[in-house]
Amino acid sequence: MSDKIKLDIISDVVCPWCIVGYKHLEAAINELGLQDRVEIEWQPFELNSDMPPEGEELRAHVLRKYGAQREDSDKARAHISALGAEYGFEFDYFDGMKIVNTRDAHVLLDYAHEQGLQNQLKQRLFAAFFTEHKDVSDRAVLLAEAQNLGLDTAAATLALDDSERRSRVVSQEQQWQRQGVSGVPTVIFNRRSAMTGAQPQATYKEVLQELAGL
Repeated sequence: MSDKIKLDIISDVVCPWCIVGYKHLEAAINELGLQDRVEIEWQPFELNSDMPPEGEELRAHVLRKYGAQREDSDKARAHISALGAEYGFEFDYFDGMKIVNTRDAHVLLDYAHEQGLQNQLKQRLFAAFFTEHKDVSDRAVLLAEAQNLGLDTAAATLALDDSERRSRVVSQEQQWQRQGVSGVPTVIFNRRSAMTGAQPQATYKEVLQELAGL
């Protein structure tokens, strides 16, 4: 069996569980030696599609959206940070950290997919937001990350301003929602089966073994 295993990963770049889940998935792929047999495409999902340009302070956001008090928030941050550290990803939460609008990030990721650099850009945006205290709703930040990966800045700017591309990204988000995706990360295996949540490495390994015929 030599066919590629197609993985659509539906996620948002400001979703901590999305990078944790990906690190588990990546470790499973590497453990099985399937790097050349797996094709990953990141699909757009906006946790807060109505988030205003100025964003919202993170503690206030989780209190408003989830009812989480400061003590709960601190515990959650410590837990997710420990999980990230296990797989080499650093979460650096800080006072005044904001949750931001991610529409432009998803539009740029759509462009990066066409250039064969989507996965690299996705990893950079996760690190920019969670590790490096960067505002991933800021076009200057997005374009700098794109340029650092070798993407053409002028072409990336045109992509961000392309109304058809923006509409397509929104349509993709709505399509996944119509198919029942309401939480992220969600991994779609060969467009046939799905798994939601940051699953353990062993769980992803089991599914990949079956799909790869190992």
